[in-house]
Amino acid sequence: MNPRIRTRRTAVTLAAAAMLPLMLSACSDNSGDSAKADSSKSSSAAADNGMGSSASPMDQPFGPACSSVPKSGAGSFDGMAKDPVATAASNNPALSTLVTAVKKAGLVDTLNNAQNITVFAPTNDAFAKIPKATLDKVLSDKAQLTKILTYHVVGQKLAPKDLENGSFATLEKSKLTTSGSGESYTVNKSAKVVCGNVKTANANVYIIDSVLMPTS
Repeated sequence: MNPRIRTRRTAVTLAAAAMLPLMLSACSDNSGDSAKADSSKSSSAAADNGMGSSASPMDQPFGPACSSVPKSGAGSFDGMAKDPVATAASNNPALSTLVTAVKKAGLVDTLNNAQNITVFAPTNDAFAKIPKATLDKVLSDKAQLTKILTYHVVGQKLAPKDLENGSFATLEKSKLTTSGSGESYTVNKSAKVVCGNVKTANANVYIIDSVLMPTS
């Protein structure tokens, strides 16, 4: 065989041998990148399906009275979340006395137009604890009624964890206090939260079993 041909074949063989590890390494790197991409996609899909850390049980309403909230329609939790707070409350049968009071005080637009507020909403049973003569008198006194109702409103959105040991300024200008943990909270050491963390379009609502009275 011609020595030149033999030398050329040897050079080609050596070059191919030298390239093989580089090619294998490149394939390995691509495979790793693909695995990483697949892993990333899986993690993203899990998060989208509510399996990620973003899903939290405490994002949901809680408390014994929540079971009486309609399961569907405007008065349901999903329905209330679409409306501003005064409108949302008007669709909840358990808050009809509160809604009447809000209308008498002329606070519907004020509450609906406010942004990022928390409302402690007394149930009909809470208002029923007040002697009828006293309640009728308050309902006919717009200034006093406004004072009481605005005492139930805090100018920021409060999450359940914020209530554990809190003191908050109200729209009435004085403060209310909260305490508790988990799914058990009390306002001013007397009113119990019976259905908490209810979302509306502009407010977080905590439904309570007693009417709060400002101290001043």
